[in-house]
Amino acid sequence: MSTVPSTELARPDASTTEVLGQAARRRTFAVISHPDAGKSTLTEALALHARVIGQAGAVHGKAGRRGTVSDWMDMEKARGISITSAALQFEYRDAVVNLLDTPGHADFSEDTYRVLTAVDAAVMLIDAAKGLEAQTMKLFAVCKHRGIPVITVVNKWDRPGKDALELMDEVSERTGLTPTPLTWPVGISGDFRGVLDRRDGTYRRFTRTAGGATIAPEETLTPEAAEAREGVDWTRAVEENELLDATEADHDQQRFLDGETTPVIFASAVSNFGVGALLDVLVDLAPAPAPRPDAEGALRPVEASFSAFVFKVQSGMDAAHRDRLAYIRIASGVFERGMVVTHATTGRPFATKYAQHVFGRERESVDTAYPGDVVGLVNANALHVGDTLYAGTKVTFPPLTTFAPEHFAVMRGKDTAKFKQFRRGVGQLGSEGVAQVLRSDRRGDQAPVLAVVGPMQFEVAAHRMAQEFGAPVELDHLPYQVAVRTDAASAPAVAAARGVEVFEREDGELLALFMDKWDLRSLQQRSPELTLEPMVAAQLS
Repeated sequence: MSTVPSTELARPDASTTEVLGQAARRRTFAVISHPDAGKSTLTEALALHARVIGQAGAVHGKAGRRGTVSDWMDMEKARGISITSAALQFEYRDAVVNLLDTPGHADFSEDTYRVLTAVDAAVMLIDAAKGLEAQTMKLFAVCKHRGIPVITVVNKWDRPGKDALELMDEVSERTGLTPTPLTWPVGISGDFRGVLDRRDGTYRRFTRTAGGATIAPEETLTPEAAEAREGVDWTRAVEENELLDATEADHDQQRFLDGETTPVIFASAVSNFGVGALLDVLVDLAPAPAPRPDAEGALRPVEASFSAFVFKVQSGMDAAHRDRLAYIRIASGVFERGMVVTHATTGRPFATKYAQHVFGRERESVDTAYPGDVVGLVNANALHVGDTLYAGTKVTFPPLTTFAPEHFAVMRGKDTAKFKQFRRGVGQLGSEGVAQVLRSDRRGDQAPVLAVVGPMQFEVAAHRMAQEFGAPVELDHLPYQVAVRTDAASAPAVAAARGVEVFEREDGELLALFMDKWDLRSLQQRSPELTLEPMVAAQLS
């Protein structure tokens, strides 16, 4: 790849040294895993250890333990899952941490994929009892494809589960990554005493707190003291550590950054065991922001003039104001609240008067931000997922991937008198990426078709239409299962085929919907001249 010259900075007084120094402090990562592995709970625990909050919560509301801050949508609290993405920023040691929590449910894999475009590393949670589950494997594949280094956390070690060495074999065999444990559990899963720190041989012993809502006290013991205290459990941990030493399962920073290895730590997010160690590992090992390729493949240096891209748009976070928040990842230069930047898609100026860091529903104004930071721009009605903003030297970053939908339903408003609210709500859902909105002359503007990767997206769409826009809807599911791209020249012939409909997506793309893959193949064989291009599969692989 070529490199774009960094001849222009976002503001006259911002030196190259300042930008590079601030970028070097940033650690921007996502927490990803299979559903119910504890992502949101870990997010809260990390914020607790960084002293951002005084008490951690859990997604599943146990007595005496409040709900997580990062899960703010009513449906999230009711179901105990993350549907939206949360962006949290805090300082730890001398680093500035940007932590992105992601939806775990497979139905929201598009949102997870978009978040992964905005991070420099990932923390993958593995349930100690279940090991590598389906969604975990898909997300490992995405990280590998994007070149994102992965730190693995074996979570829920305080509950009965698999053998630690067995889990390491599973990671190695199924992901192709070599696990390099930094800590090793003392006590079998379900009896979590503490960890052997493989870097210095000491014993980090944990003490439980009430409900795990506060930081778990931790003491460091010498190997001799650990053996005297834990006996056979310490001896077994030492013997297993010797096996790891024999297989050269030691951390190598370059191999980690090259995507060949994954550092591993053992933890219990709900008890706050091992969470402090994870923060230290992130600061010490996770990469800082690096130059990003633009749409032409040229690298944009982090010290170049300001540039950023939109990876998430969310509304309904503030019921009092009904505002719309666009999350941007800063790729280069300095961001200052109030600066006027250029919207690459339209070439028009965009004023950044209201810029915030977002912690669940809590917000804090941000005046200055640097490469790696995630900033929420309020009332950004002109911005859509994948848009580029820049100041000075022009740049456009590659568009974000749109997955092939597999479920389709006609959406109609229950109250025709609220068509204005209905139309506004449908437009909002489409621009946020909650669903792909398809229209056709045959069905009309009052009956758009929603196309989604997973059926739970329909529930979210219907809930938000009723709660945020005051326009209750009904959904009539369609029998289509396959969507492919077509073009204006092919559309009439494609639409004339039996059991096929052609729609226009809000971005102008033409999609042809088929009942199944056999109907698609049949038409391709009969009319090979027609444009019928596959979309990216939703399997995140």
